[in-house]
Amino acid sequence: MANESITRRLAAILAADVVGYSRLMERDEKATYTQLMTRWSQVLEPLVEIHQGRIFKTTGDGVFVEFSSAVNAVECAAALQRAMAAANADVPSGEAIVLRVGVNMGDIMVADNDLYGDGVNVAARIETLASPGGVAVSDGVHEYVRGRTDIAFVDSGLHEVKNIERPVHIWSWSPSEAADLPAEIAADAPPQLPTRPSIAVLPFDNMSGDPEQGYFADGITEDIITDLSKVSGLFVIARNSSFAYKGKSPDIRKVSRELGVRYVLEGSVRRAANRIRINAQMIDGTTGGHLWAERYDRGIEDIFEVQDEVTRTIVTALKVKLTAGEAERREVRGKVNPEAYDLLVRSRQAILRFDMQSSAEARSMLERAIAIDPGLAAAYASLSIIALTDYINRWNGGTFDNVSRALELAEKAIATDENEAHGHHALSLALCWGRRYDEAERAAQRMLKLDPNSAGGHTALGSIRDFQSLFEEALPYYTRANRLDPQFDLSLHFLGRTLLNLGRFDEAEIAFKRRLALAPRSDMTRFYLACLYGRTGHHEEARRYWHEVFEVNPNFSIDHFRRAMPYKDPGVLARLVDGLREAGISL
Repeated sequence: MANESITRRLAAILAADVVGYSRLMERDEKATYTQLMTRWSQVLEPLVEIHQGRIFKTTGDGVFVEFSSAVNAVECAAALQRAMAAANADVPSGEAIVLRVGVNMGDIMVADNDLYGDGVNVAARIETLASPGGVAVSDGVHEYVRGRTDIAFVDSGLHEVKNIERPVHIWSWSPSEAADLPAEIAADAPPQLPTRPSIAVLPFDNMSGDPEQGYFADGITEDIITDLSKVSGLFVIARNSSFAYKGKSPDIRKVSRELGVRYVLEGSVRRAANRIRINAQMIDGTTGGHLWAERYDRGIEDIFEVQDEVTRTIVTALKVKLTAGEAERREVRGKVNPEAYDLLVRSRQAILRFDMQSSAEARSMLERAIAIDPGLAAAYASLSIIALTDYINRWNGGTFDNVSRALELAEKAIATDENEAHGHHALSLALCWGRRYDEAERAAQRMLKLDPNSAGGHTALGSIRDFQSLFEEALPYYTRANRLDPQFDLSLHFLGRTLLNLGRFDEAEIAFKRRLALAPRSDMTRFYLACLYGRTGHHEEARRYWHEVFEVNPNFSIDHFRRAMPYKDPGVLARLVDGLREAGISL
């Protein structure tokens, strides 16, 4: 290069390569090569030309593209992934060409039509951090394109990357979940370990000698998860996914791989009268090695203190620094009335059964808990969500007045304890269903500030955008919720609903089917599938799912659906119902 003319300039670099290319080549070398060349010529090259880019290097299964504009580079990346997904629609599972794409902006050197330098190297590293079918961009790119494009990126944190001295701040986007890709592609890409220390808390064993005390051990586990979730320096898997391992004796290394976390906490709870003993141990899931084990003996009234001790031990062991606000909020937690706490924990178990009778039981328990301890903010928040759920599902005489009641209870929770994240979550839901979207957004953002690992908080932000017909913006929030809580079936339902409204029917069908695998008694998911099949000409399937809606819920009502769903644009509901009519369903 010494004798070549070298110039420097600033450029946006797009790097892409094929997920699982070696496996595809091993399976069928000729077919894979032919399909890849077809994708390059029919998909990649036209999009690069449209977005005013220049392909300057190919590497077998990879490609590098230069753009003079970061906006053009990002829009080309998103268009490329959408087009690849469409091109793969009819390709058999395991044979699809799926890309990872990274975009960086930086200084480059130009020599003999090739490009070198830090800008190119970092783009290559960022590409490896993208999800299959998705796009990852550097912080500089995100800062520049924010407000200049409608593509909604999710903050994926700082990452240490090979041969780059400084950590790289990554923002991610995907047209759909990686798990919605063909099964063999998803199998090639288990969840990546976050840059932040990551942990899952498995259900603690009930050692009380009374199986009826199982709910109490579950409650302790849930509270520890919630407590850890409020530490912004941690990545914490949510309750639903951790509890998928309840009653099992899983290999901790397998749990680590499946959930995409490095550390796993497990333990046991023994309760005798108003005393508890908690044993806990933390394991490095990548090696199976034990990091520490502790035993805690306390009165139940000191349960918050025990949770604080567990969290402090983990934070110290993982060298996580609490923010000033997090440290301050931890200092104000006091004792709890044992009977009120017991009722609060029991109510959670009832709510999770998600039916009319359990909803009424949970409400009764929470009202008794508040009568004992009026300062139990979480109880008001749970009552708010129950009121809203009764309205949505037409349980227990629920009417639109329930939305007003839900709002009052959420506000009471926050007035009782402004730092109760559950209260802000309840407030965001009540405001959203009351069609007060901007206020709902502020409440959800406040909730995530208090509990940054909340899958429910990300789902709430997705729903707020969904109901305003900002469907593309909703998708990243549902995807983030599913990463934090892979067994959170409602995020799949919401994801499918949004994809259906975008006309991405194949992806919507996959999301809905995955939701039914987790929640087989869902009438609403069946309703949306009936609409989907009506719109796509699969009328027999539409009629079958419509019939199943009433088998699951004989009281299902289109009229209530129209009244209740807080869509800003009534045309969204009209298009759904049109799908049923197209299938010959009489409404």
